[in-house]
Amino acid sequence: MERQLITTADGSHTLFVPGIQDHYHSTYGAVQESRHIYIRNAFRANSAKNALCQVLEIGFGTGLNALLTWQESILKDIPVQYTALEPFPIETALAMQLNYPGLMEMPGANSIFQEMHSAPWDQVTTLNKLMKLLKVKVKIQDSILAENQYDVIYFDAFGPDVQAEMWTVNIFDKIYAGMKRGGVLATFSAKGIVRRAMTTAGFEVEKLPGPPGKRTITRAWKR
Repeated sequence: MERQLITTADGSHTLFVPGIQDHYHSTYGAVQESRHIYIRNAFRANSAKNALCQVLEIGFGTGLNALLTWQESILKDIPVQYTALEPFPIETALAMQLNYPGLMEMPGANSIFQEMHSAPWDQVTTLNKLMKLLKVKVKIQDSILAENQYDVIYFDAFGPDVQAEMWTVNIFDKIYAGMKRGGVLATFSAKGIVRRAMTTAGFEVEKLPGPPGKRTITRAWKR
């Protein structure tokens, strides 16, 4: 899959995929989008405060969400077990061109980011005393999720216009079963078809203000 590195409006990088004419992040700002959707409205909303937070990311992609979670775990002293499903990983050499570590203003961000991308697949890697990472090279459709395991879900696949098969009731049924009661899911898509699929799967769904360039996003709860 061809990927092209571009700079978004907040100065952070993203990748453009010519084959599907889509970006990994908002061109209005990759870092500000990810921080708004996944950190502010999912990780910080986790009900299991200061206990081990089990995070599941659908679409590891550039590793930006994982890096922001590492940063937040240190700032808030929250231990994290981070599991990411990614069937089409980007090359480590390309990942190392992304400028996210320099924007974190956190000591060690560059080495952590490199370790995230160079870590072996299907094996738990201890990044530091607070965060462990498990990358699984699998599609969510083919994955087996343990029941009642995850506190926080980052649903960060390509949009429903590009990957319609990722946004179905069956997929959200599987994720719902894998979440703990009180678990929270966040995603950038606020399309009606997405919210209806989540509701059918049992989620309590809400629309929230989006980051710059996007009016609304979706957050869903397992009550």
